[in-house]
Amino acid sequence: MPSRRHLLQAAAAGVGVVSMPGWLAGCARPSAAVDLAAPLPINPFAAWFGVDEPLLARLLTELGKNGATFADVYLQHTRSVNISLEDGIISSASASIDQGAGLRTVMGDQQGYAFTEELTPEAMLAAAGTSASIARGTPVLARQPFVLNEASKALYPLATSWGDVGIDKRLPILSALEAHAKVLDPSITRVTVNWGDSEERVLIATLDGRIHVDVRPMTRLWCIVTATRKGQTVSNSANLAGRRGIDWYSDEKLKALAKEAVDRTLVLFDAKRPPAGEMPVVLAAGASGILLHEAIGHGLEADFNRTGTSIYSDMVGKPIASDFVTIVDSGVEANTRGAIAFDDEGNPTESTVLVEKGVLRGYLHDQISAKHYGVKPTGSGRRQSFRFQPLPRMRATFMENGPHSREEIVASVKNGIIAETFTNGVVQIGAGDFTFYIKNGWLVEGGKITAPIKDVNIIGNGPDALKKITMAAGDSKLDAGGWTCGKDGQGVPVSQGLPTVLVSSMTVGGVNG
Repeated sequence: MPSRRHLLQAAAAGVGVVSMPGWLAGCARPSAAVDLAAPLPINPFAAWFGVDEPLLARLLTELGKNGATFADVYLQHTRSVNISLEDGIISSASASIDQGAGLRTVMGDQQGYAFTEELTPEAMLAAAGTSASIARGTPVLARQPFVLNEASKALYPLATSWGDVGIDKRLPILSALEAHAKVLDPSITRVTVNWGDSEERVLIATLDGRIHVDVRPMTRLWCIVTATRKGQTVSNSANLAGRRGIDWYSDEKLKALAKEAVDRTLVLFDAKRPPAGEMPVVLAAGASGILLHEAIGHGLEADFNRTGTSIYSDMVGKPIASDFVTIVDSGVEANTRGAIAFDDEGNPTESTVLVEKGVLRGYLHDQISAKHYGVKPTGSGRRQSFRFQPLPRMRATFMENGPHSREEIVASVKNGIIAETFTNGVVQIGAGDFTFYIKNGWLVEGGKITAPIKDVNIIGNGPDALKKITMAAGDSKLDAGGWTCGKDGQGVPVSQGLPTVLVSSMTVGGVNG
């Protein structure tokens, strides 16, 4: 993949993972003066490490000392808990803290970037000096005073912070999910439950005098089921994820997750591979949005278009799909993995219409691409952590409702398949060529669903598949799974969704003859 020119230097190391036998400790200690029993402050960087506004001004002035189009300081503190339960026994449990600062200087299309895991004035000023070495120009001073923006909690409000949740509250959820799954069928031989929660706090200070502070929660619960019948063993899973609190995990939700994982597993006993060849493919609502994300969404990120890598680089204002197709990428879908109150450059997030009634309207922009195109950033500059520079990235990408019904779509297919759940895929960003592996699906014959299928590859081209969407239902939904998008070595949490759609022709890698 294309990458921007940048300068990267790591300063002192400080990240650690702490094993938690007995769960007697609260979490890894960020500093000796911190009371671990107390809730995390909104801005721990000033309270714990003395990173106050005068120090931020020094750092930004150092970043701008050789000239800068813009510059920013990105501070991050994340504490995480992960637990795995297998056959009623905790197989692993850990808590970790990751913290540090990323310092960036931008001159035109070039970026100087350095990070440090040590939040001391000396380490951060050294990193800022390294970042600033990319520039050659008139010094730029940090604008004073700063304007503080504390992110709205409307997108991911929590009744209880994850930092205030004890292990005694987490473990019963894992045990209940395991129990709900085990009782659903006697063929189930193993249930594995994986849990993760985190609380990420960020502060972004910019050369133009803005400070943004946010607290970003995340949780994920995964149920993996193995079953055996007549010597045949199958396995599948289901998961839930979002920017949610512990109160989200009601017993009703746990039962539904267990049933979904078990149903996906047991159907594999009767599933076969379908015939191979070119045929209509129905993409099921929700999880099929992974194809929209990978094969089309990446091609609408502005950096790929600015460099001419994407097939869409000269197609703004042109029709690229049927007139009932509208595609949106949004950072304001509350509680989803892709929700962010502002992006990792401090720009407000939004709902960005990429394709409107079949016409390409624009791209996803960070500050660099927005300046290149002469438009406002779309709030899409994202980074995995303080160790990385931001890039234009998707948030929650979905297609809006279409004019048809799911029943109409299935009835229109003489011989084809329904793709329901996906496990992985490979995509060439520029051209949009893809291969996706379908874990669960259905055979459609004579307009009726006739049998389950499994182990199927679908092969095609994203822009071509978009043009071949001939029907779309009114059942669009965001998938609630724990999707993570990879790009240039960075992973960020995302969401995606789709209504039930019909792609008139796609290559299906099934069984010949």
